[in-house]
Amino acid sequence: MPNFHASAIHTLRLESQAIAALEQQLDDNFEHACQLILACRGRVIVTGMGKSGHIASKIAATLASTGTPAFFVHPGEASHGDLGMVTPGDVVVALSNSGETGEVTALLPLLKRLGTPLVSITGRPGSTLANHADAHINVAVEREACPLDLAPTSSTTAALAMGDALAVALLEARGFTAEDFALSHPGGSLGKRLLLKVSDLMHCGKRLPRVAEGSPLRDALLEITRQGLGFTCVVSPDGTLAGVYTDGDLRRTLDQHTDLSGLSVDSVMTTPGLRVNPDMLAAEAVRVMEDNRITALAVVDIDQRPVGALHMHDLLSSGVI
Repeated sequence: MPNFHASAIHTLRLESQAIAALEQQLDDNFEHACQLILACRGRVIVTGMGKSGHIASKIAATLASTGTPAFFVHPGEASHGDLGMVTPGDVVVALSNSGETGEVTALLPLLKRLGTPLVSITGRPGSTLANHADAHINVAVEREACPLDLAPTSSTTAALAMGDALAVALLEARGFTAEDFALSHPGGSLGKRLLLKVSDLMHCGKRLPRVAEGSPLRDALLEITRQGLGFTCVVSPDGTLAGVYTDGDLRRTLDQHTDLSGLSVDSVMTTPGLRVNPDMLAAEAVRVMEDNRITALAVVDIDQRPVGALHMHDLLSSGVI
């Protein structure tokens, strides 16, 4: 019976060794490739055929999401009209393990005529594609993980890793930030975590639970029940937040008092009460809630006047957490 576990370990080791070997193959061409792409006035066109094409498509997507405008062009389609997408201001990154893939090398005369810089990523430094590139990145591997040494395995893994290295080097050179990343991923959870502010999610206006300082505790309890956020703001006569009264405060009040009828809310409220500002990132508000083991926060303006209320449920439903 085949030993699947042993086969998996063998494959993973071969591919990890292939990636590790890339460190020794890095030379000035990598830096030159980065400089060509940084100087690019247009976009980066990534191309490759077969398995290399799949890797090229992923590299293009990684570049595009990390600050380098890029897209994938199929080399076969490029020879039949799609090369019209390429302009002299672009940079082409071409992948071919052999460096001799016909559909890719067929593009060389056209790229030379356009004057479009070419970065090649191949496993053969002496190949046609390598020799005609402005910068050649060597991703040669000792052998494929395939026991027949035929199916692209180690070679595609090495090319993919090198593509990631290229994207990250460019990302760092551009000073690309997490906020920049989120702008290109607004629909994902990361974008929501990084872009949404408290003001985008808070309850305000009539949905803001509030009672005046000095109000009977009964009024505070009715306000908590009416708004359903588990707390109410307690507002001082000058309009600033004096404190908050929460479900947790109610439990403590019941432990300490047998008669609630004569209590005012300010005698049992939490002061000054945790508060955040509307411009705080929603992700930061999550941390405040988690650190203090609470489920709601008062939102105040620069003058400490309550302008909103934020509940953990809002953060959950928005995808921030």
